[in-house]
Amino acid sequence: MMCHEARLLLHAYLDNELDAAQSVAMDRHLHDCAACAVLHADYLQLQQGFARASLYRNAPDTLRAQWLAPTHAVSTQQPRSAARRAPVAVALAAGFAAALILAAPAWLYTLHRGDETGQPMAEIVSSHIRSMQPQHLMDVVSTDQHTVKPWFAGKLDFSPRVKELAEQGFPLAGGRLDALDGHSVAALIYKRRLHVINLYQWPDSVSTAAPVVTAWHGYTVIQWTDARMRYVAVSDVSTSELQQFVQAFRDDNASPPMR
Repeated sequence: MMCHEARLLLHAYLDNELDAAQSVAMDRHLHDCAACAVLHADYLQLQQGFARASLYRNAPDTLRAQWLAPTHAVSTQQPRSAARRAPVAVALAAGFAAALILAAPAWLYTLHRGDETGQPMAEIVSSHIRSMQPQHLMDVVSTDQHTVKPWFAGKLDFSPRVKELAEQGFPLAGGRLDALDGHSVAALIYKRRLHVINLYQWPDSVSTAAPVVTAWHGYTVIQWTDARMRYVAVSDVSTSELQQFVQAFRDDNASPPMR
């Protein structure tokens, strides 16, 4: 485990959120790396300090009285002008919401926090981080989809979809075999400037599922299903850039993004 990986996982390690393999790797790294061990000790001291601190404060009696006051007592004292303005405000809010819906793109994302998705997100991001280690990123190195796609033949029981997206700003770099969520998967590697995008794919029983965006410890993960194939894109690029990548990959007639 490298220092940058250990520091990304340090808070999860302190909160006992890592799996057994990650915890063992962290233990070994902290034993061998004095700099990370000092950082761990500082965070641990801060965590213990918060645990011992008395941060609870009672609400003032005046605030408690307002909170517990019957709502009808407030409504009966509402000025007529405010009552007349209420329907107008509701109408404006409804119109604004409708405008947002009409302005949304044809394919919508659902944003989730990482803690709502649990262990699968940790596994996806951990796999992405592991791939950054020397000689782990690619089994086949090529910018040509006609080289990368045939390389998987005979190694998987499905044929992965491979696209060249250099014109869209996401050049293909290669691919590798990986395992995710109990499946043998194809991992395609794309680049965005100095950033790496891992695109995992494997067969799924679901025919189609809209893209879902999840933020997890500084990484963005987008999952979707097309034609009974599950796709998971993960990177530390911005969410908007990873959405552009996914849209370009899904679009058979993708055009270069506006700059």
